[in-house]
Amino acid sequence: MPTLAQQDDVFVLDLGDTENRFHPDWIAAVNGALDEVEKAGSGALVTTATGKFYSNGLDLEWLLAHGDQYQAYVVSVHELLARMLALPVITVAALQGHTFAAGAMFSLAHDFRVMRADRGYWCLPEAAIDIPFTAGMSALIQARLTPQAAHEAMTTARRYPGADALAAAIVDRAVGEDAVRATAMEIAQSQVSTAGTTLGTIKARMYASVLDTLRSDKGPVG
Repeated sequence: MPTLAQQDDVFVLDLGDTENRFHPDWIAAVNGALDEVEKAGSGALVTTATGKFYSNGLDLEWLLAHGDQYQAYVVSVHELLARMLALPVITVAALQGHTFAAGAMFSLAHDFRVMRADRGYWCLPEAAIDIPFTAGMSALIQARLTPQAAHEAMTTARRYPGADALAAAIVDRAVGEDAVRATAMEIAQSQVSTAGTTLGTIKARMYASVLDTLRSDKGPVG
């Protein structure tokens, strides 16, 4: 499960050591950590994970077993993406492992992304697994990527290794395994002074249409 720690002025949210799928309990734990970050009112945030995966996206197994909770689940995923996008601190995703589907979208909701260069993929596999993007997800992806990168990533389900993700401006840095978290921490530490209401307002206005779409869209997924 996700755990929150603090190093000097930077909060570090470890998303877990499994596939870190968006199970309702996982979403609740991430929201609880973001509550703590917002309550502090200062600093910056780095998210990362332990092991092979940063996040493998939606918990489709849980969703199939709880079809009656489908709409509430989609709303909770959209709200988490919206919350990260507008968080009033600088956020940096340290992608130490595979980053797929909603996990990739979650990374796009951060201000910056640092990816491992030598191993692991960033991927939006929806076209290959026959699950269409929701309107809110589409809006987020298209707001955070260039038109060319968004089109390719969304329509081809391409798996981007670190160097390719950097070339497509999906990530901001591609570095060696040992430097992923340290590089993310450096970026976050350099921006701690911007945290606060003004930053939150800037993000909310910059991404107003995306936030509106995420918060009004209740699916469908699939």
